[in-house]
Amino acid sequence: MAGVSFRATPYFHCVLTLPHELNPLAQGNPQILYGLLFQSAAATLQTFGRDPRWLGGEIGLTLVLHTWGQTLEHHIHVHGIVTGGALAPDGARWIAPKHRDFLFPVKGLGTVLRGKYLVGLHRAYTQGALRLAGATASLASPPAFARFLAQLRQHPWVVYAKPPFASAQQVVSYLGRSTHRVAISNHRLVAMHEGQVAFRWRDYRHGNRVKIMTLSAGEFIRRFLLHTLPSGWVRIRHYGLLGNRCRARTLPAARRALSQPPPVPLAPVSAPELMRRLTGIDIERCPHGHQGRLAVIATLYPLWPLEDVPRTTGPPS
Repeated sequence: MAGVSFRATPYFHCVLTLPHELNPLAQGNPQILYGLLFQSAAATLQTFGRDPRWLGGEIGLTLVLHTWGQTLEHHIHVHGIVTGGALAPDGARWIAPKHRDFLFPVKGLGTVLRGKYLVGLHRAYTQGALRLAGATASLASPPAFARFLAQLRQHPWVVYAKPPFASAQQVVSYLGRSTHRVAISNHRLVAMHEGQVAFRWRDYRHGNRVKIMTLSAGEFIRRFLLHTLPSGWVRIRHYGLLGNRCRARTLPAARRALSQPPPVPLAPVSAPELMRRLTGIDIERCPHGHQGRLAVIATLYPLWPLEDVPRTTGPPS
């Protein structure tokens, strides 16, 4: 995997993908299969990071879930942003990779990912946690599910490196885009006519060419809805040094090991300024004349709890 310096340590970008044979099962069990991908991908990368043959310490990583390909079909994968180095077990040293442009072997990552994922999938089946209906109803019997798992073990699982980021700003920009992306953006939509939807897609297998695909409106909506995540689902997660439960301790230790100064505290930002940065809207400007500035002159509070406000059936007197 190729990397680029982000402050004092390189960050590597890799992609870990589920075989398409799991797509029907994921459609009926998104929480289990997506969650298992997060767990297995993080555990795989951390296993390599803790192995003295590669680093021998604790790495930091951020995983972002994507469920779509260019044609809106199910293509379940996570993008990983991984520290190019690890904090030693004693918390006092930073362990750099042996080679600046290489972190872990992708074939080995794929093998370990496959093993961890299938163990977790088998556990979910034996606990009766999987919903098996429709296209997956045939997997309900233990022999059928065992054959299904055996088929998934027959082929390598895909883990590969993306091109390296050119700068630290690109790392941050990429993460910002990834966390808010949807299956298809408006600029890819070409036309809708007589119940047909046309959109642009990029054919990576044939020279990265941009092509036009036309689907019936029903099929387009079906594909789009494949990527609706369960309610409350978190599609960006942090592990290792960056994990929410430990980063208050591990990040200062990593900075000390890298001889980096502590971060400069951010100045507090007012609500109007935050709205301007996020939306470009100035909420203090008059929405009608767009010239004057709105100012708070008083704050009015109800004289009684709202639930006690008397209700009338007619117009106010």
